Amino acid sequence: MLDIKVIRENPEKVNELLKRRNKDLSIDKVIEIDSQRRKIQFEADELRQKRKNLSNEIGKLKKEGKNTDEIQSEVKAMGDKVKELEEKQTELDNLQKDLLLNIPNTPFEDVPTGVDDSQNPVLKVWGEPTKADFELKPHWDLATELNLLDFERGVKLAHTRFTLYRGKGSRLERAIINFFLDTHTEIHGYEEIFPPVLVNSTAMTGTGQLPKFKEDMFKCVDEDLYLIPTAEVPVTNIYNNEILSEDELPKYMTAYTPCFRREAGSAGKDTRGLIRQHQFNKVELVKLTTPETSVEEHEKLTRNAERILELLGLPYRRVMLCTGDLGFSAKKCFDLEVWMPSYNNYKEISSCSNFGDFQARRANIKYRSKQTGKVEYVHTLNGSGLAVGRTWAAIVENFQTKDGHVIVPEVLRKYTGFDII
Repeated sequence: MLDIKVIRENPEKVNELLKRRNKDLSIDKVIEIDSQRRKIQFEADELRQKRKNLSNEIGKLKKEGKNTDEIQSEVKAMGDKVKELEEKQTELDNLQKDLLLNIPNTPFEDVPTGVDDSQNPVLKVWGEPTKADFELKPHWDLATELNLLDFERGVKLAHTRFTLYRGKGSRLERAIINFFLDTHTEIHGYEEIFPPVLVNSTAMTGTGQLPKFKEDMFKCVDEDLYLIPTAEVPVTNIYNNEILSEDELPKYMTAYTPCFRREAGSAGKDTRGLIRQHQFNKVELVKLTTPETSVEEHEKLTRNAERILELLGLPYRRVMLCTGDLGFSAKKCFDLEVWMPSYNNYKEISSCSNFGDFQARRANIKYRSKQTGKVEYVHTLNGSGLAVGRTWAAIVENFQTKDGHVIVPEVLRKYTGFDII
């Protein structure tokens, strides 16, 4: 969440940055409530001091054998008033916290202003879009023909947007996961984590999924447990309510998990194939850094994800999200988009975000500075390294042959045990 001290000191600047996201965003209500609660706090503190002074006076008067009934009555009234003010302050504290939990992060100054993804600048293009002298089939058709995916039985077993993998399709999915994890741990230096896929509301709040996006989550009935929408949630929250030493930073962590999203706001979008599923596999990259190194580490993390696409030989591009397309918790985000012949366009396969201290404030993740000895908030970063199902779909579409087979990328063959499907 945003730092209330920064809001107090420079409300005009915070409002300016938020309005670059959305003209309707404002911290004016937060400022109003903060002013009320601070006024009440000041009044309560004054009354406590007066009450303390009068209590001391009562002791003196009693020693002198004087009547203290009137002063004691006054002290009691002051106590009642202090309790009333404390209750009001608690009410305002909770209201202010609720407002802050629902206000998005402020973007970095270099994030371009825009309304939606049509205004995201392309920063880099790698490889050429796949062309062929035959008609390229969409992955959902080719995978069905090759008995790699079973959409109908996936729906029968669960619901729409659930898919059953079969045979070599399953093997290819597992190969992609293992290749991702091995590359990130053995080459890029990440620690592998295998976290729970059910987390509590504290963890979901820490990374920004709650309370804003509750309708997109799958929640267990009568339990304070949610199925994770991404491994970002459990991995970032490993260190919630902890103080790390600066020597422990930066922390590099990677995790494979299944992910679950209701996609409540995406009705009618990408209804065919693997692009938008309620359950999907993903390998996530998470970093905890100092504020001074987070920009550099963000670029490194993005390059780690790009390197996976390059090793697979998949054409992609990097775009920077404009303010109107920026995720709720992010200060800056690069999207990697892979070429998909079925769309004749690029589709997102990774979002690499720098959150600054926004998530760390919510999750209370801190470190002790070696230079000053002070306790400060870490910066958190994350990105997909990569979305597995979308990688699977991109491989099937980009490496299909004229006779209806799929060439397996060379880097995956030691994991699949075959070079063609």
